[in-house]
Amino acid sequence: MSQRRAVVSVIGKDQVGIIAKVTSVLAEKEVNILDISQTILDDFFTMMMSVDVTKISDFELLQTALRILGETMGLTINIQREEIFEAMHRV
Repeated sequence: MSQRRAVVSVIGKDQVGIIAKVTSVLAEKEVNILDISQTILDDFFTMMMSVDVTKISDFELLQTALRILGETMGLTINIQREEIFEAMHRV
């Protein structure tokens, strides 16, 4: 089976536990993090991750779990399949 990848973005006010909570949701769903980048600028947190979603049978369930986590933490958390992300951001 070839690897299926997705892009996770997290944006919002910096607070304790963002990375831990987001990565916990991913680990529970057997999503492997391939690459991660995060920045804090003037108390504003941004994180982008490339993840392997090959083991995910219900992508929408993962999207919902991350969206709910974002709502509870006051963050915007999105996950998109890599091919959709690339198509949307192609110049």
